[in-house]
Amino acid sequence: MSTLIPSGDKHDVTWKLIDADSKSVGRVATAAAILLQGKHKPSYTPFLDLGDHVVIVNAKQAKLTGNKENKKLYRQHSGYPGGLREERAVTVRKEQPTRIIEQAVKGMLPKNKLANSMYRKLKVYAGPEHPHAAQNPIKYEVE
Repeated sequence: MSTLIPSGDKHDVTWKLIDADSKSVGRVATAAAILLQGKHKPSYTPFLDLGDHVVIVNAKQAKLTGNKENKKLYRQHSGYPGGLREERAVTVRKEQPTRIIEQAVKGMLPKNKLANSMYRKLKVYAGPEHPHAAQNPIKYEVE
């Protein structure tokens, strides 16, 4: 008896909708990372991208627990000497509210060649509206 290895092109892809309103950023990011990797499916295979598309709405209302709103730093470097930029979570939420959830999910994805294709299937929006109604996303509840 041999183990069934699913083909990369013959799998059912669904769209999931996560509402981040008054939910913890970590809980939302964990649920999204599991859906993007396909770990919720019985046909999960670590070396194939069998995950679903994930749409996250209301990213602006997601909560950071504790005092992270004032203390957490988001860093990016331009590659030039002295090119390090640091911003607190309060500033990032005002300017780019989707970046907080995007970076949390990206950090939870595997560090391999499949991570980019998984990350491309993530769509994050600051408000309740999204342009993916034609894909009929299924609402996914996060604790």
